[in-house]
Amino acid sequence: MSGSPAARGFTDAAREELRNPQLRRNLRKATTTIRAKRAAVVGEVDEWEALRDAGENVKQRAMADLATHLELLEASVTRAGGTVHWARDAAEACAIVGRLTRAAGSDEVIKVKSMATDEIGLNGALALQGITAHETDLAELIVQLADGDRPSHILVPAIHRNRSEIRDLFRATLPDTAGVSDDPRDLAEAARRYLREKFLSVKVGVSGANFAVAETGTVGVVESEGNGRMCTTLPETLITVMGIEKVLPTFADLGIMLELLPRSSTGERMNPYTSLWTGVTPGDGPQDFHLVLLDAGRTATLADPVGRDALHCIRCSACLNVCPVFERTGGHAYGSTYPGPIGAILTPQLSELKSGTDLPWASSLCGACYEVCPVKIDIPSILVHLRGRVIRETGGHKSESLAMEALARTFTHRRRYEAAQKAARLGALPLSKDGRIERRLPGPLKGWTAVRDLPAPPKQSFRDWWRENRG
Repeated sequence: MSGSPAARGFTDAAREELRNPQLRRNLRKATTTIRAKRAAVVGEVDEWEALRDAGENVKQRAMADLATHLELLEASVTRAGGTVHWARDAAEACAIVGRLTRAAGSDEVIKVKSMATDEIGLNGALALQGITAHETDLAELIVQLADGDRPSHILVPAIHRNRSEIRDLFRATLPDTAGVSDDPRDLAEAARRYLREKFLSVKVGVSGANFAVAETGTVGVVESEGNGRMCTTLPETLITVMGIEKVLPTFADLGIMLELLPRSSTGERMNPYTSLWTGVTPGDGPQDFHLVLLDAGRTATLADPVGRDALHCIRCSACLNVCPVFERTGGHAYGSTYPGPIGAILTPQLSELKSGTDLPWASSLCGACYEVCPVKIDIPSILVHLRGRVIRETGGHKSESLAMEALARTFTHRRRYEAAQKAARLGALPLSKDGRIERRLPGPLKGWTAVRDLPAPPKQSFRDWWRENRG
């Protein structure tokens, strides 16, 4: 590649990804399968819309009084024998995890799949401290073994690779895999043999958290492979890195989320593995538990009365699987840990509009993401809102801003509007054929006709027709 997607911006990165037909085939097959599974299990629930309303209400209550819930969570975890750490940013969080790992007498950790640790670049930060992180989720392991690769999907990080590519990767990187086939069972068995030794020997586990309950201090991870259960029960020390938006007020709220999440993400009625733990239990599981509460731009996001709804996300990835932009470009084009529609509204806000400011335009605004969101995040409205913020606060897209101001002046004055209509008809004549503009418009307007059909202005405007026939 000619540079990282983040450095190139979405438009250039997407253009490059679109040249990869194998990627599009992989994405189309995977997203189509997941969409069908989700639709089937959601269709079984008569009260699905009421359940979405309940999920939306839980997240609104949690965010409305976030500070109180977080303080209660800290008290509950501490009372149950755990230790809570507060991290303002990625650097603080990585330093805390590294320090705790060294304190446990280890130079390696086993990890549960975690968006939060991907967000803060934990693996690389630990490597700089001389600590090796072993990914244990199958898809995350695939990405880690393919040195230089990155996750491309919230739920299925290796969705951009097919099983033949994974077979070749395993043969090149894992011991005793020379004869492994591309059968999914053989690939899973090869990974299982490799990881088993890590599960039984590494003393520190690192996880994210799908949810944490303020009133009880209970932390939860849901997954499909069982590796999460291994990582959260076998090590002597468990360190959980959790974005502060994952807190839920009550244990009853957790029940609602555990109904919404599996149907929306994997298309299952319930997760195969739901691991819940509350502090430390003598003689059972890790005897040293640490919860790292991560801000990293979340407080700033909460201050935006419209954009804050992005923090309601429960990372189900349903919005990615229905997004026509994601299906064609894949997750790498977004240059972010969080791809797809949710990434387009979350990434710019977590960086306080310092990066990812082109992502709110990476959408057709079709609304499919809102229709499938289990907690009813109005992603299209937030995209439009963020487009406005980017233009106002960063000075980006100046040409578009100037064009919109000119249009506003034209559309709010009758004579200017009619003069513009006449000019458009005259200007389109040499470019039009059979009612369509078939040649590219000049200057900054050429982008419109480069990628879409544009009807030619009618020979007579409605206003002219009205004056002629009804005036």
